[in-house]
Amino acid sequence: MPAVAAGKGRPMNRRLVSGMGRGACALAFAALAVHPAAPLAGQGGAETRSVRTPAAQRGEPERRDWIQLFNGRDLDGWTAKFTRHDLGENLNDTFRVENGVLEVRYDRWSAFNGEFGHLFYKDPFSYYRLVAEYRFVGDQLRGGPDWARRNNGLMIHCLDPRTMLRDQDFPVSIEVQLLGGLGDGKPRPTANLCTPGTHVVMDGKLFTPHCVNSTSRTYDGDEWVRVEVEVHGDELVRHVVDGQTVLEYSKPQIGGGQVSPVDPRVKVDGTPLKAGYISIQAESGPTDFRTIELLDLEGCTDPKASNYKTYIVKANPKRCRY
Repeated sequence: MPAVAAGKGRPMNRRLVSGMGRGACALAFAALAVHPAAPLAGQGGAETRSVRTPAAQRGEPERRDWIQLFNGRDLDGWTAKFTRHDLGENLNDTFRVENGVLEVRYDRWSAFNGEFGHLFYKDPFSYYRLVAEYRFVGDQLRGGPDWARRNNGLMIHCLDPRTMLRDQDFPVSIEVQLLGGLGDGKPRPTANLCTPGTHVVMDGKLFTPHCVNSTSRTYDGDEWVRVEVEVHGDELVRHVVDGQTVLEYSKPQIGGGQVSPVDPRVKVDGTPLKAGYISIQAESGPTDFRTIELLDLEGCTDPKASNYKTYIVKANPKRCRY
């Protein structure tokens, strides 16, 4: 979606949120700092052993708790939709997997003619943490709009892609806009907010502009960038880059424009967006994704259940196993 002018985004709550580790060396150093080496037997102290508490008992998710939306091999579980094309048609093989990377490519296109693309994951989610590692590569396809240079997005709370009209350009959704620097020295933050067919609430007020910048730094070149999105139904959405909260809002809902054409039976303004599908974009700029994973924050909160998780945000007793 179109980007707003750099510097016009309002500063948001910058609370730290937990992130992933920053490398094996850093983890090893931290481990030594927390668990110093035990004295050797016979050298002035009793032999001790550090006991590591399981992640589940610390309230942290384990690696196996994460759902790999992108499996690193193929597009299993994903479905493409391009403007003026039927759902399921991967136009010109735009979305593909090479060397463990999900690629958005335009080498089989002659020119761009407003055929915006989206790749939808098969399952909807409501409470979750979404993580993506992406980078922009190469040059924009001829004919692509200027605002779409080094521009992609994580579309969350999408309406069912089966409800999209054949000629529809964007899904009704909330967009976590991914932008890359243009190498001109001008700020161009990432993890911004755009609202195709939607509104949100910021600072207690309905926020109706289409896009707003985050407070992230600019990422120039082809470097990998890690973005996290924490979603609590329609209660809270938080954008995180480099472990810092760069944007925060609540009450996502259907409303506004920037989607055309759209079925009025589907786009009912004022409807809360409490759950939805996830998609990534193809807007004429080549992009790589090496990680797209999700931690479901809805589940069992009964300590008596075998699948009890302390990090769960939304209790769902139906998911408990005994």
